[in-house]
Amino acid sequence: MSSIKDIQNDIVEEFALLADDREATLFYLMELGDKMAPLPEEYKKDENLIKGCQSKVWLHAEMRDGKVYYQADSNTDITRGLISLLVRVLSGHTPDEILDADLDFIQRIGMHQLIGSQRSNGLNAMIKQMKLYALGFKTKEASKENG
Repeated sequence: MSSIKDIQNDIVEEFALLADDREATLFYLMELGDKMAPLPEEYKKDENLIKGCQSKVWLHAEMRDGKVYYQADSNTDITRGLISLLVRVLSGHTPDEILDADLDFIQRIGMHQLIGSQRSNGLNAMIKQMKLYALGFKTKEASKENG
């Protein structure tokens, strides 16, 4: 599996192909969301909603073999595209890798300028929730080892 840094570099390269074409970039973002595996209906419940997002964003996380795996969905196309990028970057990594990740691809592709302040706040809420899940899994593992 590629490192978080490598995955981010791949995303930056993909978006660079679109240059500064705002419309094409948004279309591509929505396309990425469409390609994301659908979130099973059993995870579309209130406790999986991310607080701080204007759109509805459901996030489910589980730990397998020491790595965190995320599944997500949203009720809007652009937001689904945003969460799909985060799932792509962070899923399949250890809690420490996720917690230590500097998600610089967001700035490097100019996402904040593209999506506006409301969605930027939501994007930050998504990142925060994903890191909170990683911290929770890390804490749970540490208490198993110590208990």
